[in-house]
Amino acid sequence: MTRIKRGSIARKRRTKIRFFTSRFRGAHSKLIRTSIQQGIRAFVSADRDRDIQKRDFRRLWITRLNAVSREIGISYNYSKFIHDLYQNQLLLNRKILAQIAILNRKCLSIISNEILNIK
Repeated sequence: MTRIKRGSIARKRRTKIRFFTSRFRGAHSKLIRTSIQQGIRAFVSADRDRDIQKRDFRRLWITRLNAVSREIGISYNYSKFIHDLYQNQLLLNRKILAQIAILNRKCLSIISNEILNIK
């Protein structure tokens, strides 16, 4: 039986790994074993940090809404604002409300006044 050389298949696999890890520093992009390990680690970190990023942005939106809603009305905080939104079935998510709060505070004050008038 003749000998089958695997050189081209192994080279394809290594170049695919090197393409992903080419931006890493030092041995993490040069040596195959460490580049495989760092590639796996990078994918794991990216997967985990997507969830953390979602949490962080939600916290940021809530903080912005709380700050602006306290400026608009005296003793009218974020939790009461969101509660009143849901009571009056004005279903705007926190991201959109935070963008409105940053770009146009008057519009957010109009929304909060509408909520208070409906009560």
